[in-house]
Amino acid sequence: MANMQKYLLLTGATGLLGRYLVRDLLVGGRHLALLARSSQNETAQRRIESILSFWETELKRPLPRPVVLEGDICQPDLGLGRSDQKWVEQHCDEVVHSAASLTFHADGSGEPWRSNFGGTENLLQLMRGTGLRRLHYVSTAYVCGLREGRIMEADLDCGQAFRNDYEESKLPAEKLVRQADFLDSLTVYRPAVIAGDSVSGYTSTYHGIYLYLRLMALLVPRQPLGLDGKRQTPCRVRLHGDETRNVITVDWVSEVMTHLIMTPSAHGKTFHLAPAQPLTAKELINAGYEFFNSSGIEWVGDQEIDPATYNSFEAEIIPAMNMYENYQRTDPVFDCTNLLAHAGHIPCPAITEEVIHRFIEFGQKDRWGKRRQRSAPADFSMHESLRLIAVDSETFTQNYRPLVGLDILGPGGGQWTVGVNSTGELASNLGLDFPTPSLIRMAMDDFKNLIHDLHKSGAFEASNQHVSLDAHGLLDAACIPSLAFLAK
Repeated sequence: MANMQKYLLLTGATGLLGRYLVRDLLVGGRHLALLARSSQNETAQRRIESILSFWETELKRPLPRPVVLEGDICQPDLGLGRSDQKWVEQHCDEVVHSAASLTFHADGSGEPWRSNFGGTENLLQLMRGTGLRRLHYVSTAYVCGLREGRIMEADLDCGQAFRNDYEESKLPAEKLVRQADFLDSLTVYRPAVIAGDSVSGYTSTYHGIYLYLRLMALLVPRQPLGLDGKRQTPCRVRLHGDETRNVITVDWVSEVMTHLIMTPSAHGKTFHLAPAQPLTAKELINAGYEFFNSSGIEWVGDQEIDPATYNSFEAEIIPAMNMYENYQRTDPVFDCTNLLAHAGHIPCPAITEEVIHRFIEFGQKDRWGKRRQRSAPADFSMHESLRLIAVDSETFTQNYRPLVGLDILGPGGGQWTVGVNSTGELASNLGLDFPTPSLIRMAMDDFKNLIHDLHKSGAFEASNQHVSLDAHGLLDAACIPSLAFLAK
Protein backbone atom coordinates (compact mmCIF):
# COMPACT_ATOMS: atom_id res chain seq x y z
CA MET A 1 0.00 0.00 0.00
CA ALA A 2 1.44 3.35 -1.02
CA ASN A 3 -0.03 5.35 1.86
CA MET A 4 2.11 4.68 4.94
CA GLN A 5 0.79 7.62 6.93
CA LYS A 6 0.68 6.91 10.63
CA TYR A 7 -2.15 7.82 12.98
CA LEU A 8 -2.52 10.90 15.13
CA LEU A 9 -3.89 10.04 18.60
CA LEU A 10 -6.41 12.66 19.74
CA THR A 11 -7.85 13.02 23.25
CA GLY A 12 -10.93 15.12 24.00
CA ALA A 13 -12.72 14.27 20.75
CA THR A 14 -16.16 14.60 22.35
CA GLY A 15 -15.49 18.13 23.63
CA LEU A 16 -16.37 21.28 21.70
CA LEU A 17 -12.91 21.90 20.27
CA GLY A 18 -12.22 18.17 19.92
CA ARG A 19 -15.18 17.48 17.67
CA TYR A 20 -14.13 20.32 15.36
CA LEU A 21 -10.58 18.97 15.25
CA VAL A 22 -11.99 15.55 14.30
CA ARG A 23 -13.84 17.14 11.38
CA ASP A 24 -11.00 19.32 10.13
CA LEU A 25 -8.24 16.74 10.50
CA LEU A 26 -10.29 14.07 8.72
CA VAL A 27 -11.19 16.46 5.89
CA GLY A 28 -7.49 17.33 5.72
CA GLY A 29 -6.66 13.68 5.11
CA ARG A 30 -5.15 12.81 8.50
CA HIS A 31 -5.60 9.30 9.89
CA LEU A 32 -7.06 9.58 13.40
CA ALA A 33 -7.18 7.39 16.48
CA LEU A 34 -9.51 8.79 19.13
CA LEU A 35 -9.42 8.12 22.85
CA ALA A 36 -12.98 8.25 24.18
CA ARG A 37 -14.97 7.07 27.19
CA SER A 38 -18.29 5.30 27.19
CA SER A 39 -21.11 7.32 28.69
CA GLN A 40 -23.96 6.04 30.81
CA ASN A 41 -26.04 5.42 27.69
CA GLU A 42 -23.56 5.00 24.83
CA THR A 43 -20.36 3.16 24.04
CA ALA A 44 -17.31 5.17 23.04
CA GLN A 45 -17.79 3.97 19.44
CA ARG A 46 -21.40 5.21 19.35
CA ARG A 47 -20.45 8.59 20.85
CA ILE A 48 -17.89 9.13 18.11
CA GLU A 49 -20.29 7.87 15.46
CA SER A 50 -22.84 10.48 16.59
CA ILE A 51 -20.25 13.23 16.10
CA LEU A 52 -19.33 11.93 12.65
CA SER A 53 -23.00 11.64 11.70
CA PHE A 54 -23.50 15.30 12.69
CA TRP A 55 -20.59 16.43 10.51
CA GLU A 56 -21.67 14.29 7.56
CA THR A 57 -25.08 15.96 7.65
CA GLU A 58 -23.43 19.40 7.76
CA LEU A 59 -20.84 18.65 5.06
CA LYS A 60 -23.12 16.48 2.91
CA ARG A 61 -20.35 13.94 2.35
CA PRO A 62 -19.20 10.70 3.98
CA LEU A 63 -16.14 10.88 6.24
CA PRO A 64 -13.43 8.33 6.99
CA ARG A 65 -13.89 6.48 10.26
CA PRO A 66 -11.18 6.96 12.88
CA VAL A 67 -10.01 4.13 15.06
CA VAL A 68 -11.76 4.46 18.44
CA LEU A 69 -9.86 3.37 21.55
CA GLU A 70 -11.94 3.20 24.70
CA GLY A 71 -10.08 4.75 27.60
CA ASP A 72 -9.98 7.48 30.24
CA ILE A 73 -7.34 10.16 30.74
CA CYS A 74 -7.79 9.86 34.51
CA GLN A 75 -6.50 6.27 34.50
CA PRO A 76 -2.86 5.12 34.29
CA ASP A 77 -1.82 4.73 30.63
CA LEU A 78 -5.17 6.38 29.81
CA GLY A 79 -6.97 3.17 30.78
CA LEU A 80 -5.70 1.31 27.70
CA GLY A 81 -4.97 -2.41 27.96
CA ARG A 82 -1.77 -3.98 26.69
CA SER A 83 -3.24 -4.78 23.27
CA ASP A 84 -4.38 -1.19 22.67
CA GLN A 85 -1.08 0.16 23.96
CA LYS A 86 0.72 -2.07 21.46
CA TRP A 87 -1.58 -0.79 18.71
CA VAL A 88 -0.70 2.80 19.63
CA GLU A 89 3.00 1.95 19.64
CA GLN A 90 2.84 0.42 16.17
CA HIS A 91 0.38 2.78 14.48
CA CYS A 92 0.65 6.28 15.98
CA ASP A 93 3.40 8.85 15.57
CA GLU A 94 2.04 11.95 17.35
CA VAL A 95 -0.55 13.03 19.89
CA VAL A 96 -2.94 15.97 20.25
CA HIS A 97 -3.96 16.29 23.90
CA SER A 98 -7.15 18.33 23.89
CA ALA A 99 -9.02 16.65 26.76
CA ALA A 100 -9.54 18.82 29.83
CA SER A 101 -11.97 19.58 32.61
CA LEU A 102 -13.59 23.02 32.38
CA THR A 103 -14.65 22.92 36.04
CA PHE A 104 -13.75 26.40 37.27
CA HIS A 105 -13.92 25.71 41.00
CA ALA A 106 -12.96 22.52 42.85
CA ASP A 107 -16.18 20.66 43.69
CA GLY A 108 -14.97 17.72 45.78
CA SER A 109 -14.67 15.35 42.80
CA GLY A 110 -11.00 16.11 42.31
CA GLU A 111 -11.72 18.19 39.23
CA PRO A 112 -10.30 20.13 37.50
CA TRP A 113 -6.94 18.91 38.87
CA ARG A 114 -7.66 15.23 38.30
CA SER A 115 -8.13 15.69 34.55
CA ASN A 116 -5.97 18.69 33.78
CA PHE A 117 -2.87 17.71 35.73
CA GLY A 118 -3.40 14.00 36.43
CA GLY A 119 -4.69 13.34 32.91
CA THR A 120 -1.65 15.03 31.39
CA GLU A 121 0.61 12.98 33.65
CA ASN A 122 -1.12 9.77 32.50
CA LEU A 123 -0.79 10.80 28.86
CA LEU A 124 2.94 11.35 29.23
CA GLN A 125 3.22 7.94 30.89
CA LEU A 126 1.56 6.31 27.88
CA MET A 127 3.70 8.26 25.42
CA ARG A 128 6.90 7.29 27.19
CA GLY A 129 5.88 3.62 27.27
CA THR A 130 4.85 3.48 23.61
CA GLY A 131 7.72 5.53 22.19
CA LEU A 132 5.60 8.47 21.09
CA ARG A 133 7.73 11.62 21.05
CA ARG A 134 5.68 14.31 19.30
CA LEU A 135 3.03 16.13 21.31
CA HIS A 136 0.56 18.90 20.52
CA TYR A 137 -0.71 20.15 23.86
CA VAL A 138 -3.79 22.36 24.30
CA SER A 139 -3.21 24.72 27.22
CA THR A 140 -5.01 28.04 27.72
CA ALA A 141 -4.02 31.66 27.29
CA TYR A 142 -5.17 32.13 30.88
CA VAL A 143 -2.20 30.29 32.36
CA CYS A 144 -1.17 33.95 32.71
CA GLY A 145 -3.68 34.21 35.56
CA LEU A 146 -4.24 37.76 36.78
CA ARG A 147 -1.21 39.24 35.09
CA GLU A 148 -1.78 42.48 33.19
CA GLY A 149 -0.22 44.14 30.18
CA ARG A 150 1.22 42.22 27.24
CA ILE A 151 1.66 38.46 27.69
CA MET A 152 4.32 36.91 25.46
CA GLU A 153 4.08 33.43 23.98
CA ALA A 154 7.30 32.49 25.80
CA ASP A 155 5.90 33.52 29.22
CA LEU A 156 4.67 30.89 31.64
CA ASP A 157 5.36 30.86 35.39
CA CYS A 158 5.78 34.42 36.60
CA GLY A 159 4.46 33.91 40.12
CA GLN A 160 0.98 34.97 39.00
CA ALA A 161 -2.24 34.60 40.98
CA PHE A 162 -5.32 33.01 39.40
CA ARG A 163 -9.02 33.73 39.32
CA ASN A 164 -10.10 30.05 39.47
CA ASP A 165 -8.93 26.45 39.80
CA TYR A 166 -9.22 25.76 36.07
CA GLU A 167 -6.58 28.36 35.22
CA GLU A 168 -4.40 27.34 38.12
CA SER A 169 -4.54 23.63 37.20
CA LYS A 170 -3.39 24.32 33.64
CA LEU A 171 -0.12 25.98 34.75
CA PRO A 172 1.49 22.90 36.36
CA ALA A 173 0.10 20.76 33.53
CA GLU A 174 1.86 22.89 30.93
CA LYS A 175 5.02 22.87 33.04
CA LEU A 176 4.78 19.08 33.17
CA VAL A 177 4.79 18.64 29.38
CA ARG A 178 7.67 21.10 29.06
CA GLN A 179 9.69 19.02 31.52
CA ALA A 180 9.12 15.77 29.55
CA ASP A 181 12.69 15.28 28.34
CA PHE A 182 11.80 12.29 26.13
CA LEU A 183 9.76 14.44 23.72
CA ASP A 184 11.37 15.29 20.38
CA SER A 185 8.73 17.91 19.60
CA LEU A 186 6.31 19.83 21.83
CA THR A 187 3.87 22.32 20.33
CA VAL A 188 1.69 24.27 22.76
CA TYR A 189 -1.61 25.95 21.83
CA ARG A 190 -3.02 28.57 24.18
CA PRO A 191 -6.52 29.55 23.08
CA ALA A 192 -8.35 32.46 24.70
CA VAL A 193 -12.09 32.16 25.50
CA ILE A 194 -13.57 29.70 23.00
CA ALA A 195 -17.15 30.47 21.96
CA GLY A 196 -19.39 28.79 19.39
CA ASP A 197 -19.26 28.53 15.62
CA SER A 198 -19.06 31.89 13.86
CA VAL A 199 -21.41 30.74 11.08
CA SER A 200 -23.91 28.36 12.68
CA GLY A 201 -23.68 29.49 16.32
CA TYR A 202 -23.21 25.84 17.34
CA THR A 203 -21.72 25.02 20.72
CA SER A 204 -21.78 22.01 23.03
CA THR A 205 -20.65 23.86 26.17
CA TYR A 206 -22.00 26.99 27.84
CA HIS A 207 -19.15 28.71 29.64
CA GLY A 208 -17.57 32.15 29.28
CA ILE A 209 -19.78 34.69 27.56
CA TYR A 210 -22.67 32.20 27.52
CA LEU A 211 -23.09 32.79 31.25
CA TYR A 212 -24.25 36.33 30.45
CA LEU A 213 -26.19 35.44 27.30
CA ARG A 214 -28.13 32.73 29.12
CA LEU A 215 -28.84 35.08 32.01
CA MET A 216 -30.25 37.68 29.64
CA ALA A 217 -32.28 35.04 27.80
CA LEU A 218 -33.79 33.93 31.11
CA LEU A 219 -34.60 37.32 32.66
CA VAL A 220 -35.04 39.95 29.93
CA PRO A 221 -38.03 38.39 28.07
CA ARG A 222 -40.01 38.43 31.33
CA GLN A 223 -39.98 42.22 31.49
CA PRO A 224 -42.92 44.32 30.27
CA LEU A 225 -42.93 46.39 27.08
CA GLY A 226 -42.78 50.15 27.45
CA LEU A 227 -44.53 52.82 25.38
CA ASP A 228 -41.59 52.77 22.96
CA GLY A 229 -42.23 49.08 22.20
CA LYS A 230 -39.08 47.94 24.01
CA ARG A 231 -38.80 45.77 27.10
CA GLN A 232 -37.94 47.90 30.09
CA THR A 233 -34.80 46.50 31.74
CA PRO A 234 -33.29 49.36 33.72
CA CYS A 235 -30.02 48.12 35.19
CA ARG A 236 -26.91 49.80 36.61
CA VAL A 237 -23.80 47.80 35.74
CA ARG A 238 -20.54 48.33 37.62
CA LEU A 239 -18.50 48.41 34.45
CA HIS A 240 -17.30 51.21 32.19
CA GLY A 241 -18.25 49.21 29.08
CA ASP A 242 -14.81 49.26 27.48
CA GLU A 243 -13.52 46.26 29.47
CA THR A 244 -12.21 43.72 26.96
CA ARG A 245 -12.43 39.94 26.69
CA ASN A 246 -10.46 37.85 24.20
CA VAL A 247 -13.21 35.73 22.64
CA ILE A 248 -12.58 33.45 19.65
CA THR A 249 -14.82 31.09 17.70
CA VAL A 250 -14.32 27.35 17.80
CA ASP A 251 -14.29 26.95 14.01
CA TRP A 252 -11.34 29.36 13.76
CA VAL A 253 -9.41 27.68 16.58
CA SER A 254 -9.81 24.30 14.92
CA GLU A 255 -8.89 25.59 11.47
CA VAL A 256 -5.74 27.25 12.82
CA MET A 257 -4.73 24.26 14.93
CA THR A 258 -5.28 21.85 12.04
CA HIS A 259 -3.08 24.00 9.82
CA LEU A 260 -0.34 24.15 12.47
CA ILE A 261 -0.56 20.42 13.24
CA MET A 262 -0.13 19.65 9.55
CA THR A 263 2.71 22.16 9.09
CA PRO A 264 5.95 20.60 10.41
CA SER A 265 7.81 23.92 10.35
CA ALA A 266 5.37 25.22 13.01
CA HIS A 267 6.08 22.39 15.44
CA GLY A 268 8.03 23.03 18.62
CA LYS A 269 6.58 26.49 19.20
CA THR A 270 3.98 28.07 21.50
CA PHE A 271 0.97 29.80 19.98
CA HIS A 272 -1.44 32.27 21.55
CA LEU A 273 -4.78 31.90 19.78
CA ALA A 274 -6.36 35.29 20.46
CA PRO A 275 -8.32 37.84 18.42
CA ALA A 276 -6.83 40.93 16.87
CA GLN A 277 -9.82 42.88 18.21
CA PRO A 278 -11.15 41.79 21.65
CA LEU A 279 -14.83 41.94 22.50
CA THR A 280 -15.89 44.71 24.88
CA ALA A 281 -18.44 44.38 27.65
CA LYS A 282 -20.57 47.06 25.99
CA GLU A 283 -20.58 45.21 22.66
CA LEU A 284 -21.66 41.97 24.32
CA ILE A 285 -24.43 43.38 26.50
CA ASN A 286 -25.73 45.80 23.87
CA ALA A 287 -25.97 42.91 21.38
CA GLY A 288 -28.03 40.97 23.91
CA TYR A 289 -30.28 43.95 24.61
CA GLU A 290 -30.79 44.45 20.87
CA PHE A 291 -31.67 40.77 20.38
CA PHE A 292 -34.33 40.90 23.10
CA ASN A 293 -35.57 44.37 22.09
CA SER A 294 -34.83 45.89 25.48
CA SER A 295 -33.33 49.06 26.88
CA GLY A 296 -32.21 50.60 30.13
CA ILE A 297 -28.58 49.63 30.67
CA GLU A 298 -26.54 52.21 32.61
CA TRP A 299 -22.75 51.95 32.90
CA VAL A 300 -21.71 53.28 36.31
CA GLY A 301 -18.06 52.19 36.38
CA ASP A 302 -16.61 51.75 39.86
CA GLN A 303 -19.56 53.39 41.59
CA GLU A 304 -20.96 51.35 44.49
CA ILE A 305 -24.62 50.36 44.19
CA ASP A 306 -26.57 50.04 47.40
CA PRO A 307 -28.71 46.84 47.21
CA ALA A 308 -31.43 48.79 49.02
CA THR A 309 -31.82 50.89 45.85
CA TYR A 310 -32.22 47.95 43.43
CA ASN A 311 -35.25 48.10 41.16
CA SER A 312 -37.13 44.85 40.54
CA PHE A 313 -35.04 43.90 37.49
CA GLU A 314 -31.75 44.74 39.20
CA ALA A 315 -32.78 42.61 42.18
CA GLU A 316 -32.89 39.60 39.87
CA ILE A 317 -29.94 40.17 37.59
CA ILE A 318 -27.23 41.93 39.64
CA PRO A 319 -26.73 39.15 42.24
CA ALA A 320 -26.48 36.61 39.39
CA MET A 321 -23.96 38.76 37.51
CA ASN A 322 -21.87 39.16 40.67
CA MET A 323 -21.22 35.41 40.55
CA TYR A 324 -19.04 36.11 37.52
CA GLU A 325 -17.30 39.19 38.90
CA ASN A 326 -13.85 37.75 38.16
CA TYR A 327 -14.69 37.89 34.47
CA GLN A 328 -15.62 41.55 34.48
CA ARG A 329 -12.07 42.82 34.44
CA THR A 330 -10.12 43.75 31.33
CA ASP A 331 -8.12 40.94 29.73
CA PRO A 332 -4.40 41.29 29.13
CA VAL A 333 -3.08 41.56 25.58
CA PHE A 334 -1.84 38.24 24.24
CA ASP A 335 1.14 38.56 21.92
CA CYS A 336 0.60 36.41 18.80
CA THR A 337 3.95 36.70 17.01
CA ASN A 338 4.30 32.96 16.36
CA LEU A 339 0.66 32.63 15.34
CA LEU A 340 0.89 35.46 12.81
CA ALA A 341 4.12 34.04 11.37
CA HIS A 342 2.67 30.56 10.78
CA ALA A 343 -1.10 31.08 10.43
CA GLY A 344 -1.54 34.79 9.78
CA HIS A 345 -3.35 34.00 6.53
CA ILE A 346 -6.31 32.56 8.50
CA PRO A 347 -8.23 35.61 9.80
CA CYS A 348 -9.99 35.40 13.15
CA PRO A 349 -13.74 36.12 12.73
CA ALA A 350 -14.86 39.22 14.60
CA ILE A 351 -17.45 38.67 17.34
CA THR A 352 -20.00 41.05 15.86
CA GLU A 353 -23.55 41.68 16.98
CA GLU A 354 -24.70 39.29 14.26
CA VAL A 355 -22.43 36.53 15.56
CA ILE A 356 -23.62 37.08 19.14
CA HIS A 357 -27.21 36.81 17.94
CA ARG A 358 -26.33 33.45 16.35
CA PHE A 359 -24.97 32.29 19.70
CA ILE A 360 -28.22 33.28 21.43
CA GLU A 361 -30.41 31.71 18.73
CA PHE A 362 -28.53 28.43 18.94
CA GLY A 363 -28.56 28.48 22.74
CA GLN A 364 -32.33 28.93 22.80
CA LYS A 365 -32.84 26.18 20.22
CA ASP A 366 -30.53 23.92 22.23
CA ARG A 367 -32.31 24.86 25.49
CA TRP A 368 -28.88 25.97 26.70
CA GLY A 369 -27.49 22.45 26.62
CA LYS A 370 -30.57 20.61 27.84
CA ARG A 371 -31.89 19.47 24.44
CA ARG A 372 -31.73 15.72 24.04
CA GLN A 373 -29.13 14.78 21.45
CA ARG A 374 -29.91 12.21 18.78
CA SER A 375 -27.78 9.10 18.69
CA ALA A 376 -26.29 7.90 15.44
CA PRO A 377 -27.86 4.87 13.75
CA ALA A 378 -26.30 1.65 15.05
CA ASP A 379 -24.92 0.42 11.73
CA PHE A 380 -21.63 -1.31 12.47
CA SER A 381 -21.99 -4.19 10.04
CA MET A 382 -18.38 -4.09 8.84
CA HIS A 383 -17.17 -3.99 12.43
CA GLU A 384 -19.14 -7.14 13.21
CA SER A 385 -17.90 -8.98 10.12
CA LEU A 386 -14.26 -8.16 10.79
CA ARG A 387 -14.50 -8.65 14.55
CA LEU A 388 -15.03 -12.35 13.90
CA ILE A 389 -11.47 -12.67 12.62
CA ALA A 390 -9.80 -9.88 14.63
CA VAL A 391 -6.45 -10.43 16.35
CA ASP A 392 -4.32 -8.04 18.38
CA SER A 393 -1.78 -5.81 16.68
CA GLU A 394 1.29 -7.70 17.94
CA THR A 395 -0.03 -11.07 16.75
CA PHE A 396 -0.98 -9.66 13.38
CA THR A 397 2.43 -8.06 12.81
CA GLN A 398 4.33 -11.19 13.72
CA ASN A 399 2.20 -13.85 12.01
CA TYR A 400 0.15 -12.40 9.15
CA ARG A 401 0.94 -11.19 5.65
CA PRO A 402 -1.29 -8.20 4.71
CA LEU A 403 -3.66 -8.84 1.83
CA VAL A 404 -5.86 -5.76 1.57
CA GLY A 405 -6.49 -2.48 3.36
CA LEU A 406 -10.08 -1.32 3.84
CA ASP A 407 -10.90 2.36 4.21
CA ILE A 408 -14.69 2.40 4.15
CA LEU A 409 -16.24 5.84 4.61
CA GLY A 410 -19.58 6.74 6.16
CA PRO A 411 -21.85 4.99 8.69
CA GLY A 412 -20.79 1.43 9.36
CA GLY A 413 -17.36 1.99 7.86
CA GLY A 414 -13.90 1.94 9.33
CA GLN A 415 -10.23 1.29 8.61
CA TRP A 416 -8.75 -2.18 8.77
CA THR A 417 -6.01 -4.38 7.35
CA VAL A 418 -6.83 -7.98 6.47
CA GLY A 419 -4.03 -10.54 6.29
CA VAL A 420 -3.30 -14.26 6.01
CA ASN A 421 -0.86 -16.48 7.91
CA SER A 422 1.27 -19.40 6.69
CA THR A 423 -1.59 -21.88 7.12
CA GLY A 424 -4.06 -19.76 5.17
CA GLU A 425 -6.02 -18.45 8.14
CA LEU A 426 -7.40 -14.91 7.91
CA ALA A 427 -7.13 -12.13 10.46
CA SER A 428 -8.10 -8.47 10.64
CA ASN A 429 -6.47 -5.62 12.52
CA LEU A 430 -7.44 -2.00 13.00
CA GLY A 431 -5.61 0.60 10.95
CA LEU A 432 -4.01 1.16 7.54
CA ASP A 433 -0.34 1.46 8.37
CA PHE A 434 0.70 -1.88 6.98
CA PRO A 435 2.23 -2.07 3.46
CA THR A 436 -0.65 -4.00 1.97
CA PRO A 437 -0.52 -4.67 -1.77
CA SER A 438 -4.10 -3.48 -2.25
CA LEU A 439 -6.33 -0.74 -0.84
CA ILE A 440 -10.08 -0.27 -1.14
CA ARG A 441 -11.30 3.22 -0.27
CA MET A 442 -14.94 4.11 -0.88
CA ALA A 443 -18.18 5.05 0.86
CA MET A 444 -20.10 2.25 2.55
CA ASP A 445 -23.12 2.55 0.23
CA ASP A 446 -20.89 2.38 -2.85
CA PHE A 447 -19.02 -0.54 -1.35
CA LYS A 448 -22.22 -2.48 -0.75
CA ASN A 449 -23.48 -1.71 -4.26
CA LEU A 450 -20.19 -2.74 -5.82
CA ILE A 451 -20.09 -6.07 -4.03
CA HIS A 452 -23.74 -6.74 -4.87
CA ASP A 453 -23.24 -5.94 -8.56
CA LEU A 454 -20.06 -7.99 -8.86
CA HIS A 455 -21.63 -10.89 -7.03
CA LYS A 456 -24.72 -10.75 -9.20
CA SER A 457 -22.70 -10.55 -12.43
CA GLY A 458 -20.54 -13.53 -11.52
CA ALA A 459 -17.34 -11.45 -11.68
CA PHE A 460 -15.94 -13.10 -8.57
CA GLU A 461 -16.52 -16.60 -9.91
CA ALA A 462 -15.02 -15.66 -13.27
CA SER A 463 -11.81 -14.82 -11.41
CA ASN A 464 -11.98 -17.97 -9.27
CA GLN A 465 -13.17 -15.86 -6.33
CA HIS A 466 -16.02 -17.87 -4.81
CA VAL A 467 -17.83 -15.64 -2.36
CA SER A 468 -21.07 -15.32 -0.44
CA LEU A 469 -22.81 -12.32 1.06
CA ASP A 470 -23.77 -11.88 4.67
CA ALA A 471 -27.06 -10.53 6.04
CA HIS A 472 -25.90 -6.93 5.47
CA GLY A 473 -25.12 -7.48 1.79
CA LEU A 474 -21.38 -7.51 2.51
CA LEU A 475 -18.82 -10.17 1.85
CA ASP A 476 -18.96 -12.94 4.39
CA ALA A 477 -15.95 -12.74 6.69
CA ALA A 478 -14.70 -16.10 5.40
CA CYS A 479 -14.47 -14.65 1.89
CA ILE A 480 -12.58 -11.45 2.65
CA PRO A 481 -9.50 -12.50 0.60
CA SER A 482 -11.67 -11.79 -2.42
CA LEU A 483 -11.49 -8.09 -1.52
CA ALA A 484 -7.97 -8.03 -2.94
CA PHE A 485 -9.59 -8.74 -6.29
CA LEU A 486 -11.69 -5.57 -5.97
CA ALA A 487 -8.66 -3.39 -5.38
CA LYS A 488 -6.90 -4.44 -8.61
